[in-house]
Amino acid sequence: MNRALPAVRLRVPTHEDAIAWHRIFADPDVMEFHGGAPAELSVYEELTARQRRHDAEHGFCLWSVLDGSGQVIGFTGAQPWEREWGPTGEIEIGWRLAREHWGKGYVTSAARQTLERVTASGLKGVVAMVDSRNARSIAVTRRLGMRLAETFTLPPDPRTAHCYRLDL
Repeated sequence: MNRALPAVRLRVPTHEDAIAWHRIFADPDVMEFHGGAPAELSVYEELTARQRRHDAEHGFCLWSVLDGSGQVIGFTGAQPWEREWGPTGEIEIGWRLAREHWGKGYVTSAARQTLERVTASGLKGVVAMVDSRNARSIAVTRRLGMRLAETFTLPPDPRTAHCYRLDL
């Protein structure tokens, strides 16, 4: 079934968005595939500051996702994969959304805008690293036209992550 996607707006995160991200990501359901535990507010303050710098330098970052009313409901965007395992050095797209907005098309809408922006910045391809148990995010990668390219074991756990690729 093809349904219209909701309108979302992406913006470089403000200092105040750190508070919204902290609130949204305190939900254990939201963090299930991201380490399970929420971080302290200071982590999000540093993260949003780093995103402002990254956008100024590269033209992309993890943007705050705003719904039609202007409320911050999560983030989406692109960052270099900096871990020693996985697609090191490649640009990863990703997303995280408030639980109450799941299943409504917000992530797909925001991720499509992310792809438009990273393409405009000159990137030739992106990856998405997704926990192999995260059916919702795997579905988003498919809607974006990404293909499963590799599987990695997540250190230190025996869990696996799928690496999806998309040529732009």
